[in-house]
Amino acid sequence: MSETPGLDPERMSMALAEVQSKHARGQRVWCVPFARDASGIEIRGNAETWWGKARDLYHRGDDPVVGSVMAFASTRGMPMGHVAVVSDIVSDRHIRIDHANWHRNRVSLKMSVMDVSKGNDWSRVRVETHPGSFGKVYPINGFIYPVGPDA
Repeated sequence: MSETPGLDPERMSMALAEVQSKHARGQRVWCVPFARDASGIEIRGNAETWWGKARDLYHRGDDPVVGSVMAFASTRGMPMGHVAVVSDIVSDRHIRIDHANWHRNRVSLKMSVMDVSKGNDWSRVRVETHPGSFGKVYPINGFIYPVGPDA
């Protein structure tokens, strides 16, 4: 796989402007449009479908890379899954993400995520729900990289 470009400041600025515009119109902010705008990964549909839809369109893997999309698996409490953009690699088991609607109708920037999988493979994570407080464990399908399979 080629190097991914990381976060594009112009793209992120556009994504945040779109959030402000939606709020001004009284519209809800969702994780999928925010992740698509912020990452440039052009996948449509609910978050739980992104991993499968990315198969022939983008590289996928188990390693977080700045600019990649973390695809949360569907769970009983989160049946439509969730997607978030990796914004920083802190260590081999700690990253930060930018995402929308983790807290209802809000964007959360630089939110910490810890890999709690036994195999250090990012298959299970805990997300910082409030500063210094990590929530329950969530299953992760993997990371979708913003380059196509032929790159």
